[in-house]
Amino acid sequence: MNATSPEAVPGRIVLLTTSHRVAPGLLSWPAWQALRAADTVLCADGAHPQLPYLREAGIAVTEASPTAQELVDACAGGRTAVVVATGEGEPALTDGLARLAGSGRVRMPELELLPASYDLPGARLLDLVQVMDRIRLECPWSSRQTHEGLAKYGIEEAYELVEAIEAGDREELREELGDVLLQVVFHSRIAEEDPDAPFSVDDVAGGIVAKLIHRHPHVFGEETAETPEDVKEHWLRTKAEEKRRSSVTEGVPLGQPGLALTAKLASRVRTAGLDVPLPEGDGIGYELLALAVRAEADGVDPEAALRAAARVYRDAIRRTEGQGTDGAGDRPTA
Repeated sequence: MNATSPEAVPGRIVLLTTSHRVAPGLLSWPAWQALRAADTVLCADGAHPQLPYLREAGIAVTEASPTAQELVDACAGGRTAVVVATGEGEPALTDGLARLAGSGRVRMPELELLPASYDLPGARLLDLVQVMDRIRLECPWSSRQTHEGLAKYGIEEAYELVEAIEAGDREELREELGDVLLQVVFHSRIAEEDPDAPFSVDDVAGGIVAKLIHRHPHVFGEETAETPEDVKEHWLRTKAEEKRRSSVTEGVPLGQPGLALTAKLASRVRTAGLDVPLPEGDGIGYELLALAVRAEADGVDPEAALRAAARVYRDAIRRTEGQGTDGAGDRPTA
């Protein structure tokens, strides 16, 4: 066989990858072009979710798992073979092709990796929902959890998130955000099983999406906002329309830390333009109340300010502990 004969043309191998996070059948235009132009379309997994859609589109798919050499032979004469990759990505096949190419004894076809679908931003959230569903069904501990039993973990994770933010630790921040997100997905999964008022994580997401759109008329509607103050005005107005509360204290969780609770109440009073004198009384509680209200009026988060001061106090304690004395008060002990 001479070098110019049709059989000497090496052909083309296309490894077609898809994302399980995108609905099957939603493939890129280059992917459809490659599939329609291929001489052979192969897939090792007969239950691959893409196959029904490919066949419906008139693409003949052969269920087969060829070796690297068999695939190279199938491309002889300039033919094109498309391999619809399984979820594992065909490592055995690609390793075999790499060995053939490295041997120098085989004239290799053109090799192309063609992503047929791409993950959209947020696609990994689908993985989290899927993993949580399996854990809820199969884990002896997770399958028995309730909203009430998990409540304490939600509080703990929120505090750990705040600590990561205040510490400026980016890696810790990423991890703690994941832990908070887990609480949302876990509670949503439990809620699906409620016999009277079930809801899912999709209902949770749909609700917050609708709320965000409604409270941002300057983004999704015809209103305008040029300053953060304008945005806050829109937010408060639409929130008031939604809630139709009879008191500014409604919706303020009383279980939050005392300084944060006081600051929130003071913020509601100030925003509503109410003139509410501080209650008078004896004891440190009333003094702290006045300090928290003053801090809020000055634009200071009293809870965050106290935590910052407490961290300085903690460091001072550690320094003192590291200076252990022998009783004389001025000489470190051995």
